[in-house]
Amino acid sequence: MKILIIGAEAAGMSAAAKARRSAPDATITVFEQSDIVSFGACGLPYFVGGSFDEPGYMAERSAEQFRASGIDLRTRHRVERIDAEARVATVTNLATGDTFEYGYDKLMIATGASVVRPPIAGLELNSVFFLKTMNDGLQLRELAEQEAIRDVVVIGAGYIGLEVVEAMHHRGKRVRLIELADRVLAESFDAEMSEVMEDAIRRHQIALHLGERVEALEGEGSVQRVRTDKGVYDADLVVVATGVKPNTEFLTNTGIERLGNGAIVIDEQGRTSLPDTYAAGDCATVWHRVRQEAVYIPLATTANKIGRLVGENLCGAEKAFPGTLGSAGVRVLDVEAGRTGLGQREAEALGLKVKSVVIDDKNTTNYVPEQAAIRVKLVYEADSKRILGGQLAGGAGAVLRVDTLAAAIQGNLTTADLGMLDLVYAPPFARTWDALNVAGNVAK
Repeated sequence: MKILIIGAEAAGMSAAAKARRSAPDATITVFEQSDIVSFGACGLPYFVGGSFDEPGYMAERSAEQFRASGIDLRTRHRVERIDAEARVATVTNLATGDTFEYGYDKLMIATGASVVRPPIAGLELNSVFFLKTMNDGLQLRELAEQEAIRDVVVIGAGYIGLEVVEAMHHRGKRVRLIELADRVLAESFDAEMSEVMEDAIRRHQIALHLGERVEALEGEGSVQRVRTDKGVYDADLVVVATGVKPNTEFLTNTGIERLGNGAIVIDEQGRTSLPDTYAAGDCATVWHRVRQEAVYIPLATTANKIGRLVGENLCGAEKAFPGTLGSAGVRVLDVEAGRTGLGQREAEALGLKVKSVVIDDKNTTNYVPEQAAIRVKLVYEADSKRILGGQLAGGAGAVLRVDTLAAAIQGNLTTADLGMLDLVYAPPFARTWDALNVAGNVAK
């Protein structure tokens, strides 16, 4: 059996490694258009900010290690198109320019995503970055370490944008964050949580511009200014963090089912609409456990899980992914924020009859010096009180409490169950009634 995998990052190499163990006699070939494999871009903001110095930490295994395990891994090879009926891929060797055809029995597409380039003039100027690749991180860190770089503008207040803001603040830069929406992380969090993060940003003297549109980047050779619909701001360095889009253009003529943004639609087993073709990672959808539909939520943890599952299914298994909850977290300076399941706006858009509760509490007992505020929001069914989603923002421990909510949703717990759940108590970690207990009791 000949297995072909396109893409050698999280999902692709998880699948390749699992397939190698599941089918020792199979021929497993992986084509990757870059030089980097098994790379986790999630670490880039922390590398840029100086949290660690070795960029190799962001790659789980080297190409040589994968090859030693019996995987035919070919870097600098780009798949140009797929003939699904003939089961043939057309591939270009980027080192030589040669193009050739490669036949397969089963195919996995794990081509990831690329940055969205917004309609802003001047993106081609020097010192303007999109933080997605290892090379992006290396170049951006080199500039961030220079004392001459003082004014940094970050465009986009999503996860990466906020992490870059923190990184540059720790580097001692004058940081300005500009976001088109009227609040930070508007696509992922409800307004009550955005408010906590925005307060932290302002508390650290970072200029926050909400509801403001960037129109142009200006300068002679290198960026010097950012022009918006409301003002002009100095900039020695600009980081654009306006989202990602699936790398699936090469599949346009295959007839494969995709969402409007290009994400490949897969079922619970990772199958696409093409025969013997699977997909996973940032190029594909994922089944949502609560929404009960395919959604696009590009997260590394999901890519690894479905990649591993697809690796088995390529070899004849029929494993099914139980579904994502979209669990995610972010640190914004001295504040943590996390979410799982459905937000209130999302639940209402689905036509669900829901209620919500928001409580403000503390993360430790009153006599612990490091005590900090913590905000909890629960979204639950109005009649059954079954928990559908939850969000937290605040001091230490906020994000890890989201794990409890994820388990509660997966276990179909109600707000009453949460109110009496036996959670850990010790003064440095929680009050005798944890904030989650309090939220459950208020809601029930």
